[in-house]
Amino acid sequence: MSGKGAPQAAEPVDASGLDVVVIAGTWHDEISDGLIAGSKRALDAAGATWRLVRVPGSFELPVAAKTALEAGADAVVALGVIIRGGTPHFEFVSSAATDGLTRVALDTGKPVGFGVLTLDDEAQGIARTGLPGSEEDKGYEAADAAIRTALVLRELRGE
Repeated sequence: MSGKGAPQAAEPVDASGLDVVVIAGTWHDEISDGLIAGSKRALDAAGATWRLVRVPGSFELPVAAKTALEAGADAVVALGVIIRGGTPHFEFVSSAATDGLTRVALDTGKPVGFGVLTLDDEAQGIARTGLPGSEEDKGYEAADAAIRTALVLRELRGE
């Protein structure tokens, strides 16, 4: 499992006052719903204000993330599911989502929690959703990373 070496869960942070937008693709609803639930757990535990926006798929995540951050959100949590098929589509969408979200974070100077799963099959996604029996909770991890980074950036800016 890719989670080997992950940092141990620290105490929840106080993210009250942070406005976070969770943006999730609609493909593979069982997996994406699990990712959303994990993000909700992290954001609620930290006391962040958040809202959910759905986009058609992972390709659309960067433009929605950029718009949310430019509209005033302190951070975005981008959640998507891309499952490898028999064509190069997987590589194109994975690359576009990853590169686009990286560019959004750098261009806006605001964090984007990366919760885009790139998978060989649905079973790998279920194992990462935080659902009962899952080995990892990538939605929680992405939201936690976004709020912790937003707080670090505030500190660095002297806010």
